[in-house]
This record gives sequence, C-alpha cells and structure tokens, in this order.
Amino acid sequence: MARTPVTLLTGFLGSGKTTLLNRALRDPRLRGTVVIVNEFGEIGLDHELIEASSDAVVLLQNGCLCCSVRGDLVNTLIDLHQRQLQGELPAFDHVVIETSGLAEPTPVAEVLLAAAGVKPCFSLAGIVATVDAVNGQDTLDAHEQSVKQVALADRIVVTKSDLHADDGLIERLKRLNPASEVVDVHEADPAALIRASHGSGFEPGWRPAAPAPHRPGLRGQDARSRHDERIGRFSIVRDEPWDLDMLRLFLDALAANAGPALLRVKGIINVEGSPERPAVIHGAQQLVHSLAWLDRWPSEDRRTRIVFITLDQAAGDIEELVADIERLSRRTRAARERAARPHDGVRQ
Repeated sequence: MARTPVTLLTGFLGSGKTTLLNRALRDPRLRGTVVIVNEFGEIGLDHELIEASSDAVVLLQNGCLCCSVRGDLVNTLIDLHQRQLQGELPAFDHVVIETSGLAEPTPVAEVLLAAAGVKPCFSLAGIVATVDAVNGQDTLDAHEQSVKQVALADRIVVTKSDLHADDGLIERLKRLNPASEVVDVHEADPAALIRASHGSGFEPGWRPAAPAPHRPGLRGQDARSRHDERIGRFSIVRDEPWDLDMLRLFLDALAANAGPALLRVKGIINVEGSPERPAVIHGAQQLVHSLAWLDRWPSEDRRTRIVFITLDQAAGDIEELVADIERLSRRTRAARERAARPHDGVRQ
C-alpha cells in the first residue's frame, strides 16, 4: 500500500495559514485531504475556522507539535490510518498538518521520518511556510522560530501583500532559503500550493514571485537580523554516480555526527548499478534515516543532489566529511582493481 503524502503547513502567528488552507480546501482536488490542526492555547478554535467536514479535521490542543504533543501526533496519524482501513473514515490520499505558529518544523518532520507505526504509512511531501508582508520583517527580526520555518520550507507563501508591499521581504526570504519557491498568495492556485502527490512531492501549478529590486531605505544584507546569520543552507552536487558502499558510509558518518545543528538534510542519489532507481536520504537533527529508494527519477536531472540546512554549523565541516569519504571510496576501488589484475593475467 502506498504511503500517504503529508504536507506541513507552518508559519508564525497571524501569518495566514488558516486563510490559505480554507482557500485550498474549496478546490475539489483536495477532497481526499485530512487536516490535523495544532493550536497552542487553552481553548482550541482554529479547527472550527477550517471549512471542511468534522470527520476530516482533527485538533491537537494545548501544546505545540515540536514540544508536548508529539506523542499525540503519532497516535493521531496511526489512528487515522487504522480507521481508514476499517472503513470508519472515508478514504483519503493526503494529510495536511497545520502547526502552531510557535512550532518548529524539524521535530514534526522527525515523526514522519521515523516514528514507529507512522513511517510505513505516511511520507513527508514537503513544508509550506506562510510569511505575511505586513509583519514579516519584524517577525523575522524578533523570533528565531520564524527564521527556522522559512529556512526549512520547500515553498514560502507571502500573504497580505495587498495590504503592504515590502520589496525587501522577498529578497530576504530568498537569502534565507535560496532553494525554495517564493510565491505571492494572490498570484497562485491555492490548491496547487498545498496539494501533494504520491512519490513526486508537490504538484506544479503555482507561479513563483520574482525577486523585487532593492530600493534605498529597505532592509538589506547589512541589516539582517542576527537570527538570519545562524541559519546555513548549502548543497552537494555530483555528476558521477556514487558507489553504494560509499553512500552507506556517508550515512553512517552523518548519523554519528548529527545533532541539534543539523536542522534538515534531504537528498536524491544516483547510485552506481541502479541508474533507473535513485536512492533518497532524509534526516532531521539527531536522526538520519535509513536509505530509501524511488521507483523512478522524478525529473530529467539525474545528478546526486543533497541539501543541508544547519544552525550555527559551517558548511565546511560536512563538505570535508564528504571529501574524506570520496577519497576513501576511490582508494578502496583502486585497491580492488589492483587485487583483481594478477588473476586476469595468470598464465594457464
């Protein structure tokens, strides 16, 4: 049975998560979507503001998903899967988790990547972060949670741009997360922003916002918040396939050195001897998950690509680790080839 894709919808308090979700849920393409809402407060209201049937909305209350209610999230996902199998719930093919505005996405991603009973049934399709154009700059300055939400996102949705235009905000978001799409909510298909499909991550259909030109008086590179400086994002790209033993050695070394500074790692690997089926790696903080495989390449790009998002950790440390493993792999392969040559030339 195929695993159900899960979209994490994150964003700081008041950034427009529920409004975006309501717009998306009106689209028939999200008819098979279950929504899990996490609200931080004594009284839960967000689930009542979401325009979906009561059977499709689950409330996790009195805590944020990165802290006290992670166990509740595990139990909720397992319960949803079991109730669907038993026919107690209509069939669903997608889950959206709307986090509290104070939650960091990484621990939630860990649940999907490794929690017993969850991993076999659900997969992380991607992270969507909302940032409102009115308060976005000040929020990024004041709250490190907001910076992490942006840095970890696969897609950043700028809201409330009809109320306030801040050219510098888009520039800043692109500096924080160069690999993410930055989308203006008013220029996009809401369902396409949220919808995920089996095995291929997010569906296309949005229109990325172009970087706005910098103008005098806007926040620029020199005026970035200290929080921005703590987030690092870098990639490793290789044209040649990796040896499977080398890949396993890399995962072992990464797992041995992982910790809170490793906010997220994700990669698609071209493995020698498996040209049509790429390997996939995922990790978050202390957890680096075991190797997984896709049935096919999701695009024409068949290079090995690994993305790291770190906190207070220099890219050079991990790049040096990869370089050491690559050197070891080359030496090991050369030794094997030398050992095989005498046998090939032995006279009978």
